[in-house]
Amino acid sequence: MRPARILLTVFAVLLAAATRAEIYELPPEGYDVVGAVATVTAREEDTLIDIARRNGLGYHDIVHANPDVNIWVPGEGTEVVLPTRFVLPPGPRRGIVLNLAEYRLYYYPEAVEGEPAYVMTYPISIGRMDWETPLGATSVISKVTDPSWYPPQSVREEHAAEGRPLPRIVPPGPDNPLGKYAMRLGLPGYLIHSTNRPAGVGMRVTHGCIRMFPEDIEYLFPNVGVNTVVRIINAPVKIGWFGDELVMEVHPVLEAVVSEGNEELVAADIDVDTGNHGSAGESEAMIQPKDPLTYVTEQFIAVTGSRAGALDWDEVEVLINRSDGIPAAAGTGIKNAATSAASQ
Repeated sequence: MRPARILLTVFAVLLAAATRAEIYELPPEGYDVVGAVATVTAREEDTLIDIARRNGLGYHDIVHANPDVNIWVPGEGTEVVLPTRFVLPPGPRRGIVLNLAEYRLYYYPEAVEGEPAYVMTYPISIGRMDWETPLGATSVISKVTDPSWYPPQSVREEHAAEGRPLPRIVPPGPDNPLGKYAMRLGLPGYLIHSTNRPAGVGMRVTHGCIRMFPEDIEYLFPNVGVNTVVRIINAPVKIGWFGDELVMEVHPVLEAVVSEGNEELVAADIDVDTGNHGSAGESEAMIQPKDPLTYVTEQFIAVTGSRAGALDWDEVEVLINRSDGIPAAAGTGIKNAATSAASQ
């Protein structure tokens, strides 16, 4: 291991210990990876969900990283992998980035002159297949403490059909699914909010909104200002530089169901002024997801646009088959090459 790599890893661990596990100093130029994979020993009373929440992870994170561990009874003394190393998502490092395929939020607070820049990252829940969370660019347009919930008619009908009728207004309190904090997005009907069901964080369970652990949004809420930009992406594959290494992180590809005429819900450049928030309805269709190799190719081209590199395709195949969200080296830089394409 190179000295610079040792120092960067140790620094990330020390920073996490000194503040919160979900806050990292942005790495220097040539590095797109933060954090470090760790392990903990389960206690008799632990579930994987308990361990995940204590360590800034959600259901998706902990389960995929520990496929052979019982979710509800991991067992006293069981070693549990904490996938707390992250390739930063593609695109600008500003505002909030929601990567749906990763079930994770990244927040880049504005750097203070003379001080390091940071990134905060937290697990999230996203919209289930018949209530897709739309992709695209938007912003935080308002913030509310102790919000009331006005369930839309479609949600009230769904609950009524299940024998769980909802009132027109759900006041603040333990029965309010929005929890104590909510940030309204420019996409009509969509929020980033707390929850009264924290066990579902890291799952695909919402009606399109983004849920966070109560303690996470309590910490994030005062730091995010109105007009903060929000970018919602679907990147099951992320590739970034770690010195001379190309590091790849792979998550399962999301399936998608959308209504006829609502294909913009899965388009990267959705018109944010008309983002729909509704069920798939009568005329729904499966959207065929891209092959994982397509995502690999797209991300590889993006990350090697100004710096040449080559992938080890055998390792790429291994990581795709695993799809456990744990970053690993998958290629190297190429010296004295004009472009990565020319080196193939």
